[in-house]
Amino acid sequence: MADKLLAARGAGQVGQKWPANFVKRTDSLRTCFNQAYDRQRALCEDPALIRTWFKLVEETKAKYGICDEDVYNFDEAGFMMGKITTQLVITGAERRGRPKTLQPGNREWVTLIAAISAAGWLVPPFLIFAGQYHLSAWYEEAEIPRDWAIAVSDNGWTNNELGVEWLKHFNAHTQARSIGARRLLIVDGHKSHQSLAFQELCKENNIYTLCMPPHSSHLLQPLDVGCFSPLKRAYSREVESLMRNHINHITKLEFLPAFKIAFNRAFTPANICSAFRGAGLVPLQPEAVLSKVDVQLRTPTPPAALPEAPWVAQTPSNARELEAQSSLILLRKPTAQRQRVGGALKGVYRSMEYLQKELERIYWLKMRLTSRLLMKSVKEEHDQASASGLKGAAPGARRLGTTHAHATLILLI
Repeated sequence: MADKLLAARGAGQVGQKWPANFVKRTDSLRTCFNQAYDRQRALCEDPALIRTWFKLVEETKAKYGICDEDVYNFDEAGFMMGKITTQLVITGAERRGRPKTLQPGNREWVTLIAAISAAGWLVPPFLIFAGQYHLSAWYEEAEIPRDWAIAVSDNGWTNNELGVEWLKHFNAHTQARSIGARRLLIVDGHKSHQSLAFQELCKENNIYTLCMPPHSSHLLQPLDVGCFSPLKRAYSREVESLMRNHINHITKLEFLPAFKIAFNRAFTPANICSAFRGAGLVPLQPEAVLSKVDVQLRTPTPPAALPEAPWVAQTPSNARELEAQSSLILLRKPTAQRQRVGGALKGVYRSMEYLQKELERIYWLKMRLTSRLLMKSVKEEHDQASASGLKGAAPGARRLGTTHAHATLILLI
């Protein structure tokens, strides 16, 4: 557009720094970095879809009489034993570049299956290590609680069989603490949660499962909203502490003590209740989630036909148009020029208020004058009728005509 305007004036093109300079001298504009966002997540951030989810939760709880205290959420989270996350550190002002923190680099995978209750307590964790057999040394030196469960798989990931084993673990620790006869378990769409054996075991123990919409766990799942991120940050700090103590390789023997400390710091009653509240589940508040939705993908609506004549700026013709145009100016960041414009607009507002009052006064003067003319006309007609046609009429008729004229005068006044 700028090049087109310059070409119309016979000038060249704008310089390379023109966009940056234009933004600097325009107070209403600023530059910022955009954020890459997964398209599948954006597709699922649909207010209609989210409202349908909360309606399903509400109807399920009402249909089966499930209390808030009997609502649970469970999910898996993966850890690389020797990986730490980026952290904020303090360095000297003269330092160039970003500081670096060494990490062990052990990429052995561990899976945590965690479950939390809307009442603020948690089910003991279920850990899955990569391996074929259990070693007693894992448990003896770590001093982990006896109610923790540890399983093994070839790659450290969960599967259908381990999903069923976790469900037995969950049922053993929640059945005695249930308030009602049924429990509600919020799950995602992982295949281990949808297996036939998993669903049959749920049915046998009055556990009802609700699967969230796909790619929506970052908004709708309490564990993702309030627990997993603090856990991974806490674990990263523990690994960094081990590195400072010259432990350069993290094995299962070092992992379990560090993980136990991080887990106890992250899964607190306050964090658990906050997670359910942030996901809008307990208490049921869909707006807590809908207020976070800001990316909505839609099929673009075809543009309307362009008007034959281009829009041309015009002077406001009434107070409403003036207010609409002036608000656009006054709402912007105040500058010396806009302050002067604001002062001028105040004078225009006062003038328009004065004109409005004068117009109202003229309108009522016109109405009073019209009423008097009508009164005079009715009186003249009445006098003529009295002088000509009512001289020989009965007294009752004369009184009726007088009353009618009087009523007409009262109405006009």
